[in-house]
Amino acid sequence: MLTIYAVSDYTGEAAAHLVRSALLQFEGRPAEVVTRGGVRTEGQVLEVVREASERSSVILHTIVEPVLRRMMVNECRTHGIDAIDLLGPLLDRVVAHVRTSTEEEGVILKGVDPDSARNIRAVEFTFRHDDGERAEELGQADVVLVGVSRTMKTPTSLYLAYRGWATGNVPLVPSVPLHPAVERLSREKVVCLTMSHRRLLELRMARAKQLAIPQQEYASPKVVQMELGYGQDLAAELGWHVVDVTGKSIEEVAREIEALISSRPAGEPPG
Repeated sequence: MLTIYAVSDYTGEAAAHLVRSALLQFEGRPAEVVTRGGVRTEGQVLEVVREASERSSVILHTIVEPVLRRMMVNECRTHGIDAIDLLGPLLDRVVAHVRTSTEEEGVILKGVDPDSARNIRAVEFTFRHDDGERAEELGQADVVLVGVSRTMKTPTSLYLAYRGWATGNVPLVPSVPLHPAVERLSREKVVCLTMSHRRLLELRMARAKQLAIPQQEYASPKVVQMELGYGQDLAAELGWHVVDVTGKSIEEVAREIEALISSRPAGEPPG
């Protein structure tokens, strides 16, 4: 069985989400997705590559730090592992266009206009604040997407980031209390993504089958209906915007969100 490693210096969920979305196109082809988040040292890079080298594997990574990105590429080449850098080419292309440089602590911008600086930092911010990570910093975001599992939060966040919006996303889970920082956010910058019961049930059943998740806990009609209701009730209580993503492309959803969020915060872009 092929093992696909989703590796990141943060949660790894963005890369894992892209992998799982791709695997849905190949029903019946066995592949295991393994998430390795928090990879921030050379030793951790070596450990992931060593583990991957012991089986039939592919590594997809979204590592921001340039030294670790290069090390991952070189070590995978040495061990004959197919590695795909999901974030590096994007950052390199943007950096080349704005004639900036990268340094040890991530993407550092020098001598560029404010709009270009915001676009680059938006991508980095969004990767750092995926899936509820660093919720206490979400006040710095231009927009925060919330929603129950499988409502397109991560891909929409990434699309908005590439368009210059520093975006965070937070899963809504009835059994997990909402982070106080999310409750304190200005309601104008929070968008709750929702979906029809039927479509969400289809997506969850596919994911449950792929990941061997107990269907009664994740993909039953009752659970899906309850979680959708929970999200809608929270949105009404806290005054969040609501966007129904059923049958829409990521581009269409992003345009609706941009129309709702009329302006970005004044001052420096998030760092």
